Amino acid sequence: MTAVTIDRARDALIIVDLQNDFCPGGALPVPRGDEIVPIINALVEKFDHVFATQDWHPENHVSFKTQGGPWPPHCVQGSPGAELHPNLRAENAVRVRKGTNPQREAYSGFEGTDLADKLRAAGVRRVFVCGLATDYCVKATVLDALREGFDVVVVSDAVRGVDVKPGDSQAALEEMKAAGAAVVASSEIC
Repeated sequence: MTAVTIDRARDALIIVDLQNDFCPGGALPVPRGDEIVPIINALVEKFDHVFATQDWHPENHVSFKTQGGPWPPHCVQGSPGAELHPNLRAENAVRVRKGTNPQREAYSGFEGTDLADKLRAAGVRRVFVCGLATDYCVKATVLDALREGFDVVVVSDAVRGVDVKPGDSQAALEEMKAAGAAVVASSEIC
């Protein structure tokens, strides 16, 4: 096991879509999605820069089945389902709302947001990514972070996937590694 040391001035934690609708009991639950909350809470304490993305969809969002998309309505702007998980202890996180354009999917926390600008303004060079779901929004956020020039670390035990097809989450982790992201367990981060 190789330890990854956090540089509090230049590293940031990005919590992807840890929202009620993506947790058990929500409109589009990720299996065991709520199990990562304690792990992420422990990570939050290690970072000076914390960002939390939120799906923040209008009621007529293109991704909804009612609009011809693949998903049930979820994370509708202002709804309880769009709120961050109540046990998440990231009150000081900078919130980044995505998917606000009714005609754009926006899986990535960078798509249609100012996340990259906010990270650069904070002097961030490396991002640690956790949250939901490994095979969708986490993957898209990681790949965009790499395209934006950030070093990226995926926290393997602080993500959960949908796995529409068995193995999707593992394949997503492999794709992120192949693109240049490091994948480490939270126990390796100090």
